[in-house]
Amino acid sequence: SVPAQPTSPESEETVQPAEKSYVESGKTFSKKKKKPKLLNKFDKTIKAELDAAEKLRKKGKVEEALRAFEALVNQYPQSPRARYGKAQSEDDLAEKMRSNEMLQQAINTYDEVVSLPNVPSDLIKLSLKREADRQQFLGRMRGSLVTLQKLVQLFPSETSFKNDLGVGYLLIGDNSNAKKVYEEVLSLAPNDGFAKVHYGFILKAENKIAESIPYLQEGLESGDPGTDDGRFYFHLGDALQRMGDKEAYKWYELGYQRGHFASVWQRSLYNVKGLKAQPWWTARETGYTELVKSLEKNWKLIRDEGLAVMDKKRSLFLPEDENLREKGDWSQFTLWQQGRKNENACKSVPKTCALLERFPEATGCRRGQIKYSIMHPGTHVWPHTGPTNCRLRMHLGLVIPKEGCRIRCAQENRDWEEGKVLIFDDSFEHEVWQDAESYRLIFIVDVWHPELTAQQRRTLPAI
Repeated sequence: SVPAQPTSPESEETVQPAEKSYVESGKTFSKKKKKPKLLNKFDKTIKAELDAAEKLRKKGKVEEALRAFEALVNQYPQSPRARYGKAQSEDDLAEKMRSNEMLQQAINTYDEVVSLPNVPSDLIKLSLKREADRQQFLGRMRGSLVTLQKLVQLFPSETSFKNDLGVGYLLIGDNSNAKKVYEEVLSLAPNDGFAKVHYGFILKAENKIAESIPYLQEGLESGDPGTDDGRFYFHLGDALQRMGDKEAYKWYELGYQRGHFASVWQRSLYNVKGLKAQPWWTARETGYTELVKSLEKNWKLIRDEGLAVMDKKRSLFLPEDENLREKGDWSQFTLWQQGRKNENACKSVPKTCALLERFPEATGCRRGQIKYSIMHPGTHVWPHTGPTNCRLRMHLGLVIPKEGCRIRCAQENRDWEEGKVLIFDDSFEHEVWQDAESYRLIFIVDVWHPELTAQQRRTLPAI
């Protein structure tokens, strides 16, 4: 349920953890202490002209600065510092104009800096790092990887560049190359916290739960730049919970104190601030009473269409694939995802889909799904948290065994009832047990959080 590509997140959102994907917003590049040396012998002779152009840039006179640096590049084509100033001015202008074309121009210019003769190594580092960062910003993940590889080849002893390269691999979903990079860093610098949290993150994605814990924990405890990230608290807590270790809540508490989570229980990371937050909701509180009435009134129709699919087209039910089960058998048949209708699926349950078409709060919820969910006896779903606080989740009971099925959200357990809707906020920790004699079938309908504005519903990126 998570994009593998980073969007440049809106200001009101924080960035999201995924079991298997890694989304990075380029904040991890580590800070340098010493003042970098940017001028070669030649550039020292034109320092006054370079300083004058840079002064314009520093004052925010972006267009003037760009013109000044362009003039210097024309006059002194071999000057690395003039070329770098031109790149930075284009970069600034791209931000001001919100222009991807201008940003691509800046990326090209940063790249040119490095090919000039006698470039000071600090200037090479700054140019390539910024180039990689801007390539990631544009979603040019493979391009940034090439840039980061160049940095590592030029400066093999600098672990921070290897760390950034590892992130580059994670961004294209190449966990195995990222893993190799972090193993290399940790062999050179066994206490590197950045490498530790990322290595732990990868082990956890490989379901090496126990192994991931010391890396995530020591990495977070190091306090190194780039380690204080919600994803690492999220996955460390999750790993500890799966090992049955109550220490998990200590880390959730810390993640909450650091501002990564809305609360210890509500740990989604794609959030809009200020939305009403409670684990359980009534239909009236949501304002979606028509939808709830319609689901409850037509529950038998929804059930019968679902049962027909289970009997005849069993293969349409796909096993849950987000690594949330400790044990058991849990499958889903999805009708809408990310606000898009699955036309093919709806052919099998036409009346159910027709019924839902009247409710855009559900069919248009790009941060949710509409689906049947079947869970067989002997299933336990780990405590887990949904990705976003922008939706609420309705569960309509269709086939519910007399006893042995329950759901916990935050600190309260509930049971399903046939023909009745339960509503909860799945950005709060929840857990499910199925210890009945027979299968449990429910219908899940996600809806936009009622406090989101029409504008937010239109513009929030899908999950």
